[in-house]
Amino acid sequence: MRPAHVCLAVLVAAVWGVNFVVIEVGLDHFPPLLFSALRFLVAALPAVFFVGRPKVAWKWVVAVGLVLGVVKFGLLFIGMDAGMPAGLSSLVLQIQAVFTALFAFVALGERPGRVRVTGMVIALAGIAVAAVDEGETGPLTAFALLIGAAACWGASNVLTRKASPPDALNFMVWVSTVPVLPLLGLSLLWEGPSRDLAALRSLDWSGAGIIVYVAWITTVFGFGAWGYLLRRHPASTVAPYSLLVPVFGMSGAALVLGESVSALRWCAAALLVGGVALTSFSKGPSAKGGGVSRSGTRGVTGSRAPGPGVGPAAAPARTTASRTPSTASRPSPPR
Repeated sequence: MRPAHVCLAVLVAAVWGVNFVVIEVGLDHFPPLLFSALRFLVAALPAVFFVGRPKVAWKWVVAVGLVLGVVKFGLLFIGMDAGMPAGLSSLVLQIQAVFTALFAFVALGERPGRVRVTGMVIALAGIAVAAVDEGETGPLTAFALLIGAAACWGASNVLTRKASPPDALNFMVWVSTVPVLPLLGLSLLWEGPSRDLAALRSLDWSGAGIIVYVAWITTVFGFGAWGYLLRRHPASTVAPYSLLVPVFGMSGAALVLGESVSALRWCAAALLVGGVALTSFSKGPSAKGGGVSRSGTRGVTGSRAPGPGVGPAAAPARTTASRTPSTASRPSPPR
């Protein structure tokens, strides 16, 4: 990768990592489900009028929108509102790589190799250490909600793989249109109209800036830039930068929010990041029966886009072998 592209990949990881800090601050302004609904509303509008029609079937847009937007982000925001620290949240969500590999095995017949299985075991050990640390300092219920959010992210990665969207930004913007009404409805039922109205009436420049960051900077810029890099480089070159997300998340939470990082948490971080690296970037799995998946030997987890409170959906796999000369050489618009 050129130095400018390396800087862009690091910048996107920083944007996604800091996003957890911004969510933590935003939860002081909005109830969690309303906050999530506003995030997707602003991410979708006005971008949906400029990205063109969806380039995949509506069933995939709706499926990913419900699993990723409603369930995953709903659990994430509720979990953080219930006391899950921002830095630890950015770390725990990375277990989605393990769930992605498991769901890909069940749904797509992608058999993980020994190295990937070893990585999954190491990552799960990291989660166990993190759970022990959180059990000593915070609510385990909130921790469990984050694990549920990571599982939903893994499921949405497999759905995105099945959809194979040719344009990550177009797909993400249309996916963002789906969760708005369900999240608003759940917010009215769960959080109550009086609480929602109070939050909207007290909206100030700080609250508006938070919504703009989580919607436009994290989603539109973040996924647009990540898709730009995946168009120009193999996924195996770009994806490792996603491991910087919890680094920026934990560092940002410590600097901005004053979150302490215990020795157990550092141990959990080392195990989880190392395990995710093995799970995500080991040799791609083979399909059951000796066949090859339709995207080649590249696994789902290796092409995912990270995130967060980040990021929503996985970008389609891009490998040097699968890119035709016309696709690789044509300029693509900024995303």
